[in-house]
Parts: sequence; structure tokens; C-alpha cells
Amino acid sequence: MVKQIKHILALPFEDFFSGLESCLAKLSYSKLLLMILCFVISWWIYVPLHELGHAFGCILGGGSVSELQISPMYGAAFLKTIFPFVTVGSDYAGQLTGFDTKGSDLIYLLTDFFPFLLTIFIGVPLLRSAAGSKPLWAAIKLGLGLPIAFAPFISFSGDYYEMGSIIVSRIANFISSTTQFTIWRSDDVFKLAGDLFFSGSPYGFIDIAGVTVSFILGLVLIYATYMLGVLWSNIILRPKSNLVK
Repeated sequence: MVKQIKHILALPFEDFFSGLESCLAKLSYSKLLLMILCFVISWWIYVPLHELGHAFGCILGGGSVSELQISPMYGAAFLKTIFPFVTVGSDYAGQLTGFDTKGSDLIYLLTDFFPFLLTIFIGVPLLRSAAGSKPLWAAIKLGLGLPIAFAPFISFSGDYYEMGSIIVSRIANFISSTTQFTIWRSDDVFKLAGDLFFSGSPYGFIDIAGVTVSFILGLVLIYATYMLGVLWSNIILRPKSNLVK
């Protein structure tokens, strides 16, 4: 069991280094530059798609969206002409600031999780298929797949902490309905920790425990997402699979 857990924890990074090995099978600066270029292009396209994914997840779940802030560098002005809820400018790359989940935590979870379907169905298969490919294709696949496949890991303090906190606070409220634990919910755990624990506001051990457990659960959900991508890769890449045995 311990060996399997270690394997799962290391798997995303093993996939990356396997793809990188194929990319650099014949040392070539051009392949490395191509990989970096594909990474930049993929990142620039993925960021607004990710933010729109939050909005679509909320709407598909039955909620409503009134404002999605996107940084100008990711084409917010253009997207605003297509999606009226998009506004130009954000303290982050993008942030869904105006949405209504109708009080449903299921809609809330769908809102958070929906963009990571791209990780499962596109990012992880691209990343894993880079291993064993010819250097040119390995560079392209690795560059394009890396930002999407590792998006959950990048979002450890944001979307995935928030998903963990939704679940943990819901369970806590079920156990003790006399206290509201929704203060643990946030899309920025570092900002939350500053507001909760370093601003002079009263807090207790239960708040520390709630935020900690939410964070840990978020990490578990990150790996669960990646492993779903691995399972999907097993299906579509089976002929040349180098996947989990």
C-alpha cells in the first residue's frame, strides 16, 4: 500500500521527466525552444478557457453568472464581446467574482471542478503520450500538455483548496449546526489564512483544524483528478501505453 501511494505521488513528475527525456533524446536547442513556445501558447489559451470553464460549470449546474474577471493579457476585451459576463481586469489571471449557486454546494463544486475536465481528457493524455514519441512530437506534446496536466497542482491553494473546504465545512455543519463553518471557504488559502489567523480576528483550534483538513483534502482531490486522467489515457493510448501497471 505504501509503495502504491509513493508511486501515485511521484507519477505526475515521472510522466513529465519521461516526456522530457523523449524530447531531448537528441540534444537540440531547437526542440527545447519549441517545447517552451508550445508551453507559452498553451498557457495563454488555457487560462481564459479555465476561467470560462468555471462560469460554464456554474451555469450547467443550474446556477447563474454575472461577472467573470479576466486579465487583459488573456484576451479579456475580445472575450467580453462574446460573453457579456466577462469584465476586463483582475487581481489574478482570472476570477469568477459574480455567481450564484442557488445555495447548492453541488453547484459550487461543479463550478470549481469543471475546468479540470480539460486536465483529465486533454492535458494528462498529451503529457503521457510525449514519452516514447519522436523528439519533435515529444516537444510539442510536452509543451502543450504541461500547463493543462499540471493545472490542478498549480491550483492547490485556490480551486482545490476551495473544493476541499466546501466538503469539510459541509460535513462540519452537518455534525454541528450551531456554528457556521463556511468561513473556511475561499479560493485563496493564503489570503484566508492571513484574514483568519494574522489579522487579530478571534479564531479557535477548530478553525485551524478545518483549514488544515480542507487543504489536505484538496491535495487528495488533485491526485484524484490526475489519476482520472491516467485512466482516460489508458483507454485512448492503450496501443503504446506506458501507463500504470
